[in-house]
Amino acid sequence: MALFLALLLPLTVVAGDWPQFLGPTRDGVYAGGDIVPAWPAAGPPIVWQKDIGEGFAAPVVASGKVCLFHRVSSREIIEALDAATGKNVWSFDYPTTYRDDFGFDDGPRSAPVIVDGVVYAFGAEGVLSAVDLATGKKKWQVATQKMFPVKKGWFGAAGSPLVDGGRVIVNVGSPGAGIVAFDAATGAVDWKATNDEASYSSGTVATIGGARHALFLTRNGLVDLDPATGQVRFSMPFKSRSSASVNAATPLVIGNLVFVSASYGTGAALLNVNGATFTRVWANDDSMSNHYSTCVYRDGTLYGFHGRQEEGQALRSVDLKTGKINWGVDGFGAGTVTLAGDRLLILRENGELLMAPATPKSFQPGAPARILKAVVRAYPAIADGRLYVRNEHSLVCVKLSR
Repeated sequence: MALFLALLLPLTVVAGDWPQFLGPTRDGVYAGGDIVPAWPAAGPPIVWQKDIGEGFAAPVVASGKVCLFHRVSSREIIEALDAATGKNVWSFDYPTTYRDDFGFDDGPRSAPVIVDGVVYAFGAEGVLSAVDLATGKKKWQVATQKMFPVKKGWFGAAGSPLVDGGRVIVNVGSPGAGIVAFDAATGAVDWKATNDEASYSSGTVATIGGARHALFLTRNGLVDLDPATGQVRFSMPFKSRSSASVNAATPLVIGNLVFVSASYGTGAALLNVNGATFTRVWANDDSMSNHYSTCVYRDGTLYGFHGRQEEGQALRSVDLKTGKINWGVDGFGAGTVTLAGDRLLILRENGELLMAPATPKSFQPGAPARILKAVVRAYPAIADGRLYVRNEHSLVCVKLSR
């Protein structure tokens, strides 16, 4: 309960919603108690499936709608679907010319966020849009990379917007405007902070010691700001010495502790935050180096993917306070992990879904179910006992409840 209260975001969330990246509390935790302990031999039932456009942006769910952010032809599209049927409710689109320099997907990377009936989405070229959830009508739109000089980076703009206190806070990545807060109602700039280039990590917000803290893992390292003013409380260098590296996992807050992790020889660190200062509890490159997926936490233990995606990755359980490895499965392959009650929902890049008890004793997975074709890199969403998963071509709704 203490963890939940520390991370609770000021979102208007209906029970069963998954309104932003990593869920209501942006920590990969599904609070619903309706997930079955095991699925049939044939796998969990598919409720509906829909052909979609390009992108790695995770779906989000609120008020009976699934919001999908994808690209078809030369348009980035924010689309609302009926969560139960997959039928289109509305679409909003705008032009894009983004091209991935490495020949990967050209679609949007960052998950939308839904707050107080408004959908906020951050496109691959840095276009920040606010769209009415009920109607799909544009409220405002800002081309951040035209407003501020921003290097293209390796893979485009990818951090999901963070909404807190009537502000939409984005890791823009420009000198003097590394992190920018926009007024949620108008799109006007509220404050600017840091000179940091943007990472591919999404920021998070938490109440620590009675104060609100916005935490961003930028291209250069961890930054702790006051989300109301943009005042930087502290920063900590945290990046690889390789220019081709990325910081992509979201900082994880547990009470007054902050866990950060990255690959490319960077590793992990656990910090004890006290006001505008911090102390390192531990740091190493041996325990848990997250490439793009974020760990989940339960009862003193972290669960997540260790190592480079292209090198196979290991699935691990690590003691939070010490960094000691409880168990690991080498060569497991890349994926994402979500916590549902006392169970891990593990979605592999090859499209397999597994469920296992969240225990530091050993890894005891149930039978895998292939729910999509590879490659699955976007995070899933869970709402009302249904799992929403996408790859570059399809979005599928899977029933996990009783």
